[in-house]
Amino acid sequence: MAYALQHEAVLPLWDGQPEGIPDGLTPLVEDRSKNLFRPDRALTGIVEPSLTAWIPERPNGTSIIIAPGGSYRRVVLDKEGIEIAKALAPLGITSFLLTYRLPGEGHANRADAPLADAQRAMRLVRGHADEWGLDPERIGFLGFSAAGHLGASLATGYDQATYEVDEAEQAVSARPDFVALVYPVVTMQDEDVHEGSRTALLGNSPTSQQKLDRSPEVHVTADSPETFLVLADDDPSVPPANAVAFYSALHEAGVKAELHIFRDGGHGFGISGAKSKPVAGWPRLLAEWMTQIGVMPETLTQVIPEQSERKR
Repeated sequence: MAYALQHEAVLPLWDGQPEGIPDGLTPLVEDRSKNLFRPDRALTGIVEPSLTAWIPERPNGTSIIIAPGGSYRRVVLDKEGIEIAKALAPLGITSFLLTYRLPGEGHANRADAPLADAQRAMRLVRGHADEWGLDPERIGFLGFSAAGHLGASLATGYDQATYEVDEAEQAVSARPDFVALVYPVVTMQDEDVHEGSRTALLGNSPTSQQKLDRSPEVHVTADSPETFLVLADDDPSVPPANAVAFYSALHEAGVKAELHIFRDGGHGFGISGAKSKPVAGWPRLLAEWMTQIGVMPETLTQVIPEQSERKR
């Protein structure tokens, strides 16, 4: 497929609908907000996974695929999608907002479907990087909540055969150059699992082997990409042990990682939900980390004010 990269262009991941889409599945956008001026939309019924491009005024060649969360039951479009892309744009980062198949909606390849979409998205961006003015070695993946599990799965399973790679993709790697996970779901094993995400991904009665196979913390290797993790200690939904276990596995494998655990913040804070709390500084920490690991050409943290400045 030919793609012209324009601001807010929607780039289909597949030529039409991917295989295994259930009959009758229909896209639906629900606005769950109680504030007329602050949308909180959630997408279900995803039959044509896609990337939506968000291009900054001054692109610096770095790009990030942003995967919003939603317990693998929905894709949260605003607080973990467009708000994030807008915050990263002043840094010169080109963002690609990912909509991925939701495994509990009846897909034939249920557990593989989200990862297949993430792999395809990475190959799409990397395969067109030169013509889009992007650096093919500075492409990251940013996942929130259940999409943190998707990001961790991509970091450890980027070379898994989840779909038949076409001829144009044969030489294009699906490995992210860096990964950022925000209040992530990681494990699918019983202790510390987020039940809703696991049920959506693996069904009501997964086997021990299925749980093990889909727990990224077990599959970290020295080839896993450098990773940034941020969460709150008071997260009532996803146990902080998820991120800690992934960090520990990376550390043990010799992969550089950075972990930030804030005292307060809860779950799903994104950017707007973090205001007036120390956790609101996480985008600045992410930018500084990206500069430190060499995927940002220059430090632009002045465009993300210090937390003390936010309170003024």
